[in-house]
Amino acid sequence: MKKIFILTGEASGDKLASTVIEKIQKQNNDVKFLSVGGSNLTSLGINSIFNIEQITYMGFTSVLLNIFKIKKKIDFTVKEIIKFDPDILFSVDSPDFTLRVAEKVKKINTNIKTIHYVAPQVWIWREGRVKKFKNFIDHFLLLFDFERKYFDKENIPNTFVGHPLLEKSKTKVDISHISRGKKIISIFPGSRLSELKVLLPILIEFINLMNKKYKNYVFIFHSTLENINFITEKLEKSNLDNCDIVVDKDIKSEVLLNSVFAVSKSGTVSLEICNAKVPSIIIYKINYINYLIMKSLVKVKYANIINIIKKREIIPELLQSECNANEIYKSTVHFLKNPKFAQNQVDECSKTLDQIRPESSSSDEAAKVLNKYLIS
Repeated sequence: MKKIFILTGEASGDKLASTVIEKIQKQNNDVKFLSVGGSNLTSLGINSIFNIEQITYMGFTSVLLNIFKIKKKIDFTVKEIIKFDPDILFSVDSPDFTLRVAEKVKKINTNIKTIHYVAPQVWIWREGRVKKFKNFIDHFLLLFDFERKYFDKENIPNTFVGHPLLEKSKTKVDISHISRGKKIISIFPGSRLSELKVLLPILIEFINLMNKKYKNYVFIFHSTLENINFITEKLEKSNLDNCDIVVDKDIKSEVLLNSVFAVSKSGTVSLEICNAKVPSIIIYKINYINYLIMKSLVKVKYANIINIIKKREIIPELLQSECNANEIYKSTVHFLKNPKFAQNQVDECSKTLDQIRPESSSSDEAAKVLNKYLIS
């Protein structure tokens, strides 16, 4: 029996991995799986050796403060992978954790094929890392076609598979009990607990500002199973009666498709929002030291991938001091009051997505690469 160990480091990676592994499961009934994963992989019947919440840290200072815990988890994960003895180590995103594990595993057992999904953003910072990757990664699965040149230069096998978040959901779900006859504004507060602790109070204050003037909106928080209790607790304390939380991926997709606007934490989920043709803004806030470190290292002007590709701000970025309830309120109202302005953003984003969209399903393409390594 063939074996695959799936290695993720946060909820978004768990979600991406599950789209590929679901295809593998449908095509092969004789593959055994084990993981470091979350609720999405668990829903496929795949056990995790520990909860990914234990390794999800935000920012440089948080990582430094937890460095010994992280090192302990890396060593434990390596030991469990070697014990499982997989044919493939399939790592997804979170390079500071997953690639450190992959490097150690490869040194111990060179027979384990290492395939990494979501290449580190070397086009944003630390391009020199690529030379090191070829020592322990057998194949990179790339989200964007323009990334190829960085890995081709070092003769590292790679395949442009595209982004699974650009795939359309085929499931239609009744969400009338969620919308309650009101217009939906989708809220994406982040998947890390550290992000939620910073952004939730700001978002709750923003909703209070909206409710003072507008009564025809319902605010739907898109959450992971791991974070639902934390968000629920904060919303209950706020006494807001026009908020709801969704966890199921099909319900999330349907809610987003029926949203008039979205407020999202900066990240790849922005692609999913653009794909649903929903106007949006992005928000993000980290501590000032982390911000200064990041600012000194990155090579690009913008945080959002659409803005980076277009080299101008298509999607407003409210970062750091601008990430506050008043600014979010002003930006949101501006879009809601100016449908032509909102439509222009949607059109610009759609054109950009057409440039980076793969010809076929991203998860299908990624599954094809894994299957080739399984039979080689």
